[in-house]
Amino acid sequence: MTRSASDLLLRWLPPTTRAGVLRRGLVVWGVAPLIALFLWISSPQSHQLDRSLVYTFAISTSIWLLCDPVRIALHRWLNTQPPHYWAWSARTMVYMPACMLLGYAAGTAVGDAYAGHSTWELFRLSPQRFWGFWLSSLGVSFAFLFYFQQRERALDMHKQATEARLKLLETQLEPHMLFNTLANLRALIATDPPRAIHMLDRLNDYLRATLKASRTDAVSGGHTLADEFARLRDYLELMAVRMGPRLAYTLQLPDDLQRHPLPPLLLQPLVENAIRHGLEPKLDGGSITVTARREGAHRLLIEVRDTGVGMHTGAPAQASNIDQGSGFGIAQVRERVASLHGGAGRVELSSQVGEGTTVRLHLPLTQRSEEAA
Repeated sequence: MTRSASDLLLRWLPPTTRAGVLRRGLVVWGVAPLIALFLWISSPQSHQLDRSLVYTFAISTSIWLLCDPVRIALHRWLNTQPPHYWAWSARTMVYMPACMLLGYAAGTAVGDAYAGHSTWELFRLSPQRFWGFWLSSLGVSFAFLFYFQQRERALDMHKQATEARLKLLETQLEPHMLFNTLANLRALIATDPPRAIHMLDRLNDYLRATLKASRTDAVSGGHTLADEFARLRDYLELMAVRMGPRLAYTLQLPDDLQRHPLPPLLLQPLVENAIRHGLEPKLDGGSITVTARREGAHRLLIEVRDTGVGMHTGAPAQASNIDQGSGFGIAQVRERVASLHGGAGRVELSSQVGEGTTVRLHLPLTQRSEEAA
């Protein structure tokens, strides 16, 4: 609901910022009636409830519009960078106070039109009261901005911690896979040299792609869906040599999504989980299908589906939606998706016992991808 509303109302902003902007707006609108109620209770004779509501909503909305979505729209002029555009620069130090003053004046004008009198007359009648009300309004605005900025900084730190844990996960998974591959390779050298050469070539490509991905920043945009799918292909080729006819796979990536940026190593844990927990325990193995496609105008859907043993939920053998996927890899993917896009991405996991598991990643299409398309 929030995502669709943000895409509809804030089309003029970068897709990755829309959900966050709308969420911050909802926070502002949630606090506005509390401020109006406080003013009415503290001075019911001079602050009627309906007028207090109009003033607080008008002022807070005007300041929020100028200081948040308009600020992001002007990020090139303000010299601020994605993903959150909260970095302070010389221009933002001037822009933000000016926006608060302008927003206060615009919101006050709306309130005055509703109340039928001018607030600026209060300056003549009671300057002390006027300045107290004005400074308190600006103080609340500064408090909101400080809270939003600190929250985005915390999200960035959380994202960096998630990336660090992902690297740890990779160091835990890679040796296990590498040792198994080398053991299979040793056996194939004596029994099937052509197959051993094919496996060695795939291992070489996989390790090269892994090294490149591990050195790529998750938010730089240097790693694309094409890179991630190529890495998955090398890995699945290795597993196909090891599992033989028990493993089949399909990778589907449309041409218009080839250059879409994707954090490196995001899909690897999902495919490894599908093989280790889905296909390997199944006597006749199965298949893995990884697809990427557009979901509406501004959304990306990546799906990892296997035909393995499925997940046992304690219920009868029927389809079930699972809120929390088990396993360190799934948990990392959930946390990483949530942190990378400011809450605009989500992970869905569904499973049917005996028939397989499907993981769906719903991500925003980046501005770079939309321009390329």
